[in-house]
Amino acid sequence: MNKLTTEAEFRGAVARDELTIAVFKTTWCKDCHFIDPFMPDLERSYEGRASFVELDRDDLPDLCSELNILGIPSFIAFRNGRELVRFVSKLRKTREEIEQFTDRAIQVSDALSHK
Repeated sequence: MNKLTTEAEFRGAVARDELTIAVFKTTWCKDCHFIDPFMPDLERSYEGRASFVELDRDDLPDLCSELNILGIPSFIAFRNGRELVRFVSKLRKTREEIEQFTDRAIQVSDALSHK
């Protein structure tokens, strides 16, 4: 997963005309580490349909405040700079839940591209 370290990198990534899913994590979050083993495989399974970027919430507090990132890990799908859907809660995320979120994000993105 491409790790972004600045707000400018984030804004550039989500401004593209493709589905970009921002994953907000921290180094100290046990639930964030829980998803690490399966995320590379999950990313490969969505290659060409969605790209994933990672951000450390502690490194970008102003951006995370603006986006109302409270629980981590949090997932927000963007296209053309617009937020499409989000999966934000304080609960641990399973691979199946992340896949369901990504499928929903793809559906929303595809619907918007046909308008």
